[in-house]
Parts: sequence; C-alpha cells; structure tokens
Amino acid sequence: MYSRRQVILGSTALALSSAAATAQQPAPNLAQQPAVSSAEAFKTAVSEVIVPVTVTDDKGRFVRDLDLKDFELRDEGKVQKITYFTRERNQPVVIGFLVDLSNSNRLHWDKFKEAIQDLVLATMEPDGKPDPRFSGYLIGYSTEAELLMNTTGDPEKILDRFRKTKPGGGAALFDAVYQSCTSRTLVKGEPIEPRRVIVIVGDGHDNNSKKTLEEVVEIAQRNLVTIYGVSTVAFGFRNDGEPNLKRLCESSGGRVVYPLENLYSDVSGYLSTPSDEGNFAYKVGTGGYAAAIMRGIVNAISATAGEITTQYIMRYTPDNTDVAKKFRKIEVRVNLANVKVRAREGYYPFAP
Repeated sequence: MYSRRQVILGSTALALSSAAATAQQPAPNLAQQPAVSSAEAFKTAVSEVIVPVTVTDDKGRFVRDLDLKDFELRDEGKVQKITYFTRERNQPVVIGFLVDLSNSNRLHWDKFKEAIQDLVLATMEPDGKPDPRFSGYLIGYSTEAELLMNTTGDPEKILDRFRKTKPGGGAALFDAVYQSCTSRTLVKGEPIEPRRVIVIVGDGHDNNSKKTLEEVVEIAQRNLVTIYGVSTVAFGFRNDGEPNLKRLCESSGGRVVYPLENLYSDVSGYLSTPSDEGNFAYKVGTGGYAAAIMRGIVNAISATAGEITTQYIMRYTPDNTDVAKKFRKIEVRVNLANVKVRAREGYYPFAP
C-alpha cells in the first residue's frame, strides 16, 4: 500500500522524467548562503529579468522537449537576446505557502490540511529527500496575515507550525501576498537563482486587507514572483473571490487549479440520479464522496508541484529600460501551432 505522499511524489516524478537540461549553471546551496534583508534586496533596479515559461498543448498536457530556438521573447514588442535558458527540472526556488485560515475554509479543512502538507513535501523534497536547492516559508491569513514560519530549507519546520493552525475569522489575502514580498528573510541570489514562487491555497476572497488587489499585483510583478492558486471553492459554489485569485496568478505567469470543481465529471449517472442532497452521484457523507474529494485535491497538488519544478526558465538583460516606461510588457512566443504559453505579463524596471 502506497502512502498519499508516495503517490504524489511518484506521479510528479513520472510526469517529469522526460525533462532534460539544454543549458544550466551550478545550483546554489541555499542552506549555505547568507540571508539578506528585504529592504536591502529591493532597493536596486532590475538589471536581469527572469521569465519562467509553461507550454501546454490543446489538451493541457505539458510540452517538454522545446529548445532555445523554439522561443521568441519580446520586451515592449522588441525581440530580446535570451542569455540563459534551461528546461532542467528542480531549478532552485523559494516557495511561499499562503494558506487561507478564514471561516470559509472550514468545510473541507481536514482534507486540505493533509493536502497542504503533501504540497510542502512535493515541492521542497521533489525526490523524496531534503534538497538544498529549495527553501520555503509559511503565511497564514484570516482576519490578519501572519508569517507563521520564516524562510527555511527544512520542510519539517513548516509542517510542524502548520499542524497547529485552524481556520476562523476573516480573510486578508492581499495583505498576505504583500507580506510575502516584504517581510521575510531572503535567500542570497533571489529572485534570479533561486527564483520566487507563491502558492495560495484558498478561495480568493478578501474582506480584511489594508492593501488592494492592484497594489499586490504590482508588488508581485516588481519582485518577479510567480503565483499559483489551489482553489478551495467547493463543487457547485461560486464566490466573489475567484477573479482575485485568477488575476494574481495569471498576471504573474501562474494559474489556478480547482480540485473540487469536477468531482462528478467521470461518474456514470450524474444528473440522472435524484437525491435529497441534490443531483449528486456521490452522496455527501459517503466513502465515495470523500474519496472523490481527496482524489481531486491530490491531482491538483501533484499538477501544481509538477509545474513549479519543470518550467522552462529564461533570463535576459533588457536592452532598453526607458525611465518613462513604468511597466514593461513581456511576450513569449513559441514556434508551434495549437499550444498555450504562460509567462508573466511584464515587470517594473525600477524600484518604486
């Protein structure tokens, strides 16, 4: 019998096994590098831009075997020279785990609590053992955002702190994103190597932040952060926070996955078997219902972990950083038909 952690790590490793390096530089040992303060790190202008890129086909499957010659990168419409390119998996990364601890997450909290622990292990220990290329930190947000565990290379420290949390209160998502960009210990080399990733596990709702959505989109772009979302919105429900989650993720080159959205899509008889709970083939409270929820969450966590560790990574030095241009747009093109390319919308070349 395999554990759920083995299933996730095994499926991620299987999905990623075809990735190979075309160009690479020695990975830094994060555990041996000195930390630097946020204030020091964000004073300087952007001299090199890092662009993580995900390419999928028309069925959503990763396209893994592209080379540098297959890409074209434009900055404000002008083709740029890509100075670094790799498709090597497990590139050095610092991952912020932002967990919604508001009242809205009570319904499936126990299942998401297990899944978040798997996510930490799958991203910080992608091969099932400690890896000095990966660091992480934990921010919980309800009525306020709180840094629960500062940047560390030890996933067990994050897990120990996370196990003590429980949901209750409002939702300060935007403040949590802002805090992740300004109020934690940094690893030397960020955001180039290691690069920065945030994973939000929540429904996108915010009713308690001092910061606005556009403020935190800007600071994430300024700090070259890629944001992913694991939505906790249950099947058949909608809330006004979903556009927030999509905006945060898509503007930074990430995406949102919805583990509870299609629980019944493969069930024979769905919408043809009336029941008191609604037209659900899986009845609430049964083993089939619980298993379907867990399967959806496991698949979403595996997909998110896999994408974080297998993106194409490009870097370039802009040949024109016109001070009159506050925000510079990036466009990445691939010389293939019927593919979707995900990359950050752009960046801010100078400090605010």
